[in-house]
Amino acid sequence: MPPLTENPFVTIQADSTGIFTLAMGDIEGKNALTPHFVEELVECLSLLKANTDLKVLVIKGLNDVFCSGADLKTLIQLCKRELKPVDIILSKMILDIPVPVISAIEGHAIGGGLALGLCADIAVLAEESRYGCSFMNMGFTPGMGITKLMEHYMSPAIAQEMQYSGKFYQGRDLIGKTNFNYILPKKVVLEKAYELAENIAEKPRKALMVLKRYQSMERRKLFEETYSIETMMHEITFNEDEILKIIKENYVS
Repeated sequence: MPPLTENPFVTIQADSTGIFTLAMGDIEGKNALTPHFVEELVECLSLLKANTDLKVLVIKGLNDVFCSGADLKTLIQLCKRELKPVDIILSKMILDIPVPVISAIEGHAIGGGLALGLCADIAVLAEESRYGCSFMNMGFTPGMGITKLMEHYMSPAIAQEMQYSGKFYQGRDLIGKTNFNYILPKKVVLEKAYELAENIAEKPRKALMVLKRYQSMERRKLFEETYSIETMMHEITFNEDEILKIIKENYVS
């Protein structure tokens, strides 16, 4: 079926069973969270939330990169206070989708890009791809709610190690150490995501919505609390003159 939107980078597709796909496809920009890319995501997520045919949402990126987080230019603008950190609303919008959300993270997911994937109710990772919470590598504290979102899929101890160290992990390194639903060879990640979606789409939408509201209640509450704390930490850490230099030296796309 043709896409339901005409955006250049973020599109929505749907089938007759209620499975919708949010596809991020900025090849040149590696699905970086630039202001324009975020604008397209916000538009699509707003349309999805209001669509009464939606029964399950699959979020996917490119084969080699799911989402690379904020690009270097955006980070510099944030540091200089030339841009407000509006990407925080993306996490909330995904958490507020009224039906189950599956993230098919077949490509790399870094920083804010990983946060987007972690907002899903079910996550499928690739053994070969890299995943990391890279904020501290650039001298500032994590954002987009990731400080607590990570704990849905892994223990607080592992989540904190990833945040403090900024280390990148291949999916295979996380097998047996986390609660991700599936960590599979990259070539079957999308297949598994849609297999799950097909099973979910067989259920009544009303029942899916009621269960989703209950199951996501604690995560949505934690996100609201975390947002205030992360904002405060950013006010402190983004206010250092040395941060600009660290960002430029350590940024990895």
